[in-house]
Amino acid sequence: MAEAPGGENLLYLTDEQLRKGIEAMFFAYRGFTADPDRILETMDYGRAHHRAVHFIHRSPGTTVSNLLAILGVTKQSLNRVLRTLIDEGQVRVEKGKVDARERHLYLTAKGAELERSLSDAQRARMRAAYRAAGPQAVQGFRQVLEAMMDPEMRVQYSRLKDGT
Repeated sequence: MAEAPGGENLLYLTDEQLRKGIEAMFFAYRGFTADPDRILETMDYGRAHHRAVHFIHRSPGTTVSNLLAILGVTKQSLNRVLRTLIDEGQVRVEKGKVDARERHLYLTAKGAELERSLSDAQRARMRAAYRAAGPQAVQGFRQVLEAMMDPEMRVQYSRLKDGT
């Protein structure tokens, strides 16, 4: 059985140890989203806008259908977010060359600037945390996050991770 540095058996965590992990995740998420939230607030955007901008940047030309699958939101919800981003010049849409019904999404220069400011803040926080924790913890953290994903989300994540 795997033993943690503090002598805790990692295969049989107590409810208290799990509670501490859950609470750490809640507080870490608050910190992780705090800097982008301040930027988004000045534009009257929310986290849904951030997620859309992030994944459009990550996969330029992604379709609305693919973005729906990645984000796991309703069409109506995504359309509201995209309409705002398009109207405000953050995102542009191109019809599909093979299927004209498809809408392919790209960040504009303005959208790329927004994405950069949002992700710079998060990268700085992640970089500092990773440095403080060390390389083994970074790998372990990624393994824990991947293990927590639902199988269909893990497929989406793998596609992004592999660049497909």
